[in-house]
Amino acid sequence: MSESVLPSVVATGQLQSRVQRRGRYVADSMRHPGKMLPSIASQVISAFTEPGDLVVDPMCGIGTTLVEAVHLGRHAAGMEYEADFAGLTAANVQHARSQGASGFARVACGDARNIATVFGDLQGMAALVLTSPPYGVRTHGHVRCGSREGGGPVQKSNHRYSTDKRNLAHQRLPQLMEGFGQILARCGGLLRPDGVVAITVRPIRVNGHLVDLPGQVIETAEAAGLVLTHRLAALLCGLRDGQLINRASFFQMLEAWRSQEKGRPVCAVAHEDLLILRMRDGRG
Repeated sequence: MSESVLPSVVATGQLQSRVQRRGRYVADSMRHPGKMLPSIASQVISAFTEPGDLVVDPMCGIGTTLVEAVHLGRHAAGMEYEADFAGLTAANVQHARSQGASGFARVACGDARNIATVFGDLQGMAALVLTSPPYGVRTHGHVRCGSREGGGPVQKSNHRYSTDKRNLAHQRLPQLMEGFGQILARCGGLLRPDGVVAITVRPIRVNGHLVDLPGQVIETAEAAGLVLTHRLAALLCGLRDGQLINRASFFQMLEAWRSQEKGRPVCAVAHEDLLILRMRDGRG
């Protein structure tokens, strides 16, 4: 398959994230604060691989890439730094197998900068590396608000990747990008000659300022020996009768409203950049 299968704008947000996961993932999976949309993973895997191919995710979280791969008859391997989330990946893969998924998957717990060593037996075998970088140690997570009538405090939960300071999510953005580049370079050794790297990443706001994180990821990937071939948009919102159905988080919307009240034309992010890359050394 090839990237020509995918349009420049991919409708991946037709269903809410929790609906996409309902029954397909173990319930505890919702605790992870930065999950990839299953529909993004499934569409990318379908476009760039065939049944029986190997898909790798070096920062697999609760295993979205692995689960969607095995449901599509592909095999998968993933690494996750946090033991808690690596355990959820294993549980989700087992759940997928119990539902009839025909692919096989393996997960390792550890630093993905060592992925080429941990999965040394998979050198040159992966058709696709599909992953997403962390967005920092904190995310919007889950929110519970007071009643509309009585008000009340906003309570956040499941909004931290980790309390382990060695986790890349704790690093400042330059250090995070440096580590992510090292991971991408190690993954290059796992790719087969026609293999593809796909990265999903969205712009973020830091202290109210929009940061072009996708652009920084592109620069990081190119420094790691990859070449960008396509930059697509994977929608996080739904499409209904020509209108966008916003699925932005409470805090995304709150920040946008506050900025608009101050006269700044800020909108909530409604897509992920889907970056498609290949190795610079002539492969693919």
